[in-house]
Amino acid sequence: MCLALPARIVALDEGDQATVDLGGVRKAISVALTPGVVVGDYVIVHVGHAIGIVDADEAARTLALFAQVSAVPAA
Repeated sequence: MCLALPARIVALDEGDQATVDLGGVRKAISVALTPGVVVGDYVIVHVGHAIGIVDADEAARTLALFAQVSAVPAA
């Protein structure tokens, strides 16, 4: 199973690198596959690479679903 998460770009770094924030966790990623991203954009991150841009409303809905899933006790 593959998992990609929406994260907000908080800084554009040298080259094709950026820093994203996901729930307070900051991580360096590649934005080579998403030309034109700007600080504040939400991107879908998979294995350290932004693979697409998503609007803020869709990102919020997706993150809310992940929060619901993580709150369900394990069987």
